Amino acid sequence: MGVRLFSALVPSAEAVRSLREALDDVPEAGLRWTPPSQWHITLGFYGVDDPQARAGQLRTSLTGLPAREVRLTGTGTFPGVLWVGVDGNLADLATATEAKADERPFRPHLTVARNRDRLRPESLADTLAGYRGPSWTATEVVLCASEPGPRYTPIERFGLVEHVR
Repeated sequence: MGVRLFSALVPSAEAVRSLREALDDVPEAGLRWTPPSQWHITLGFYGVDDPQARAGQLRTSLTGLPAREVRLTGTGTFPGVLWVGVDGNLADLATATEAKADERPFRPHLTVARNRDRLRPESLADTLAGYRGPSWTATEVVLCASEPGPRYTPIERFGLVEHVR
């Protein structure tokens, strides 16, 4: 049976805490906030797919890939969406997830709010323009089932290789 699936990185607790504090300064007018428990950085979207088959593919394609230093920084908008940017080399991880081809270039981001009242979130993005959160090491990719609304359920986690010092 098919389920809407995507793969993602989940921010660390420290990164979530820092971003929540920064968002306190953003006016709430007309925004529908994404709950912090649902924050993630999408690497690949698969549409309706077989979870077991997709998990097998990810297990193979992600094996041996290194963990990444990641940082939430800056902000931007898509139509009706306010997001926070991501620093970190994630392009090869996104490629390894073998997501459906998309005409748009991969732009890692974390959606923090959606526009409820057709307001333009661009002006709100200025409030977070200088945001630079703490870095963290992303040690796993999570395969998630997408549910109606901005909710997801983790299905399986795939470890990335941590560098031992």
